Amino acid sequence: MPDLKLLPGRIELSRRGLVLTSCAAAVVTIVPSLSVPAFAQRATGPTEVAVEELMKPGELPDVVLGPAEAKVTVVEYASMTCGHCATFHTKVFPEIKKKYIDTGKIRFVMREFPLDNLAAATSMLARCASPEKTGEKTYALIDTFFAKQADWAFKEGSPVPRLFEIAKQAGFTQDSFDKCLTDQKLLDQVQAIRSRASEKFGVTATPTFFVNGKKLPGPTLADFEKAIDPLLAQ
Repeated sequence: MPDLKLLPGRIELSRRGLVLTSCAAAVVTIVPSLSVPAFAQRATGPTEVAVEELMKPGELPDVVLGPAEAKVTVVEYASMTCGHCATFHTKVFPEIKKKYIDTGKIRFVMREFPLDNLAAATSMLARCASPEKTGEKTYALIDTFFAKQADWAFKEGSPVPRLFEIAKQAGFTQDSFDKCLTDQKLLDQVQAIRSRASEKFGVTATPTFFVNGKKLPGPTLADFEKAIDPLLAQ
């Protein structure tokens, strides 16, 4: 198993000697102890963006739940090491899924905005969960990583063994796990999603949500209901 060394500005997998450069615009760098979480910064940027630009295909296919023909599309930018993102996905998202996604009322799109090296690596593993690097298998692993965030993100020592134990439950072998974490193209694609969000849509914090192009002021169920229900009633 490779040893994931979290160094300033890069992810290094020492066994293969392959260095994967992290996001150039990363706002937080994880230290080797992983004792400090990657806190999101205060959100700034525009309150609304053009839907046509927001929904243009990116470097990777979107991770989508819900029908393409839904009247409302929610786009989330999240970091796998963001505590607020984990709270949303474990506490709020199940209610949103039950009320809006499972009933076919909205389409929910999740996009990567890694705040640090470890978040980028974890996003790569989630993408590698399915051959198409999208779909329900990818989201299922994202969901598991968020649910178990405290077990792999904020403990001392290398996070690699703990990530592998979770990834094995999604069907990873040691070889496929190592191959995913040394995929330079995939890392570049994850970086590109983050860079585009920052440069085109003014995303500065996680989680950030857009509802039909309008930025959501908060991540509570009430915030989503206030934004979504009038659009569905039109």
